[in-house]
Amino acid sequence: MHKFMRAIGFSQLTDRREQQKLITDIILNSSHRAYTSNSKETILAEFCEDFAVGLGIAVCGEFDAEDKFTYDYFYPYLRGTGISSCEDISVERHADKESYAGICDDIKVGVSLIFYLQNIVPYVKAQHTNVLPIRGTTLTLSGLSVNGRILLPISKNERQKQKIEKASMNRNQLIAAARKGDESAIETLTLEDMDTYTSISKKILTEDVFTLVDTYFMPYGVECDQYSVMGEILDVCLRTNRMTKEEIYVMHLSCNDLEFDICINKGDLYGEPQIGRRFKGVIWMQGFINYPTE
Repeated sequence: MHKFMRAIGFSQLTDRREQQKLITDIILNSSHRAYTSNSKETILAEFCEDFAVGLGIAVCGEFDAEDKFTYDYFYPYLRGTGISSCEDISVERHADKESYAGICDDIKVGVSLIFYLQNIVPYVKAQHTNVLPIRGTTLTLSGLSVNGRILLPISKNERQKQKIEKASMNRNQLIAAARKGDESAIETLTLEDMDTYTSISKKILTEDVFTLVDTYFMPYGVECDQYSVMGEILDVCLRTNRMTKEEIYVMHLSCNDLEFDICINKGDLYGEPQIGRRFKGVIWMQGFINYPTE
C-alpha cells in the first residue's frame, strides 16, 4: 500500500483487493489518459483520475504488441499551481520501473532539489524523438504529507520584512556568483554562515528554535525526494475526496522563497491552518515540468 494514499483521502484503504478494484476502475474510467511509444513493440500508458480538485491517482503500465495492458505501478498526486522554479532541470529514470526523478538546482533552496516526476509521458516522448534538452521549461512543485502541524508566525513589522527580503536577494546573488567560482563570494558566504551560527548558538540558550528559524527546507530520511519543511501559508482550502468523503487541506507555502502546494489529510494535521501561520512537516515532493507550447 502506498504510504501517501492517506494524503489524498484514502486513509482507510488497507485491503489489497480493494486497492486492485480501485486501480482497475481508474484504468477503465480515467478522466485523463496519455500514451507514448517507449520501444518498438510497447506503448507507455498513464491513466489519471481526480478524486478532488487537483488530487488523484495515476496508474502507469504498458501496452504490448497485442494491445494487452500490463499494470506496472500507481501513485497518488497533487497537481500544483503556479511556477515554483525556472531553473534548468535534469531527469533520471528510476532503476526498478518506468518512473523518473527530476533534479533542479535552485539557488533559493541551497540544495539540489530532487522530486518525483508527474508528467512522464511528455518527457519519454521527447526522449525518444531526440529533442532533449528542451529550453524554456518551468517547474511546478507539489508535496504530499501524512504528518504535520501548524505553528504561529514570527511577528515582523514592515521594515523587518523588507530587511529580510533584501538580505535574501543579496545571498542569492552571492550563491550565484560562488557557483561561477567567485572566491570573494565564497569567502563572504562562509563568514556569513559563521556569524549566523555564532548568533544562533547564543540565542538558543534562552529562546525557542522556532522563534529564530522562520522557514527551512532540508532532506529527510534516506529517500531523496522527501523533505522536512517549514513554510509560511500563503493560501489554504479544504477539499473533499468524492469517494471516501475524507477532507484534505491544500496549502500554498512559501519556504526559503520557494513556493509550492502541499496537501494533507485533515486527520493528520495538528492545528488550524490559516494564512500567515506556518506549516511544519515531512513531504514527498513531486514536480510537473511545464514544456513550452511553441
